[in-house]
Amino acid sequence: MAYHPVADDKLQLYLAHRAALVDYSAPIVGCRARAEDVVQEAWLRFSRQDSDGDIRHPASYLYRIVRNLSLDQTRRTATEKAQPGGDEMLAELPSSTASPEQTITQQDELAAINRALEALPERTRLAFEMHRLGGFTLQQVAAHLNVSVSLVHQLVHDALRHCMAQLEDDL
Repeated sequence: MAYHPVADDKLQLYLAHRAALVDYSAPIVGCRARAEDVVQEAWLRFSRQDSDGDIRHPASYLYRIVRNLSLDQTRRTATEKAQPGGDEMLAELPSSTASPEQTITQQDELAAINRALEALPERTRLAFEMHRLGGFTLQQVAAHLNVSVSLVHQLVHDALRHCMAQLEDDL
């Protein structure tokens, strides 16, 4: 077997720092066994480096390889880690869409409200629609209808009471 001074120097450097490299990696990856794997991978990468390459501080370079591999391992573990019981938790979450039954019920309620609004006197309906659906203030509705604010309040209240009664009767 041929003697390779550069390769032997790398091996000696690795062996001299191996325990410290594992100690360095372990807190990053959270497990001594994973740290051993990281250091082994670092050695493989370090040993494959071109021997003609100009590495000024080989020990620092080896530590940097361990650090980068440790961080990569931590990221990989974090993305691969599944939440225990995640599927069950997901199944228990309420759906963001309405069920077919809820959709039908909502459509029926809207139809009942629409019928109730159509049955109202025009001024009452308009006051209700402007204030409750259009977002106008009572003062703005009063100015538009040329009536008092208290009358608009009464009209909106009457329309709301009429719609509620219609919903109770229809459903």
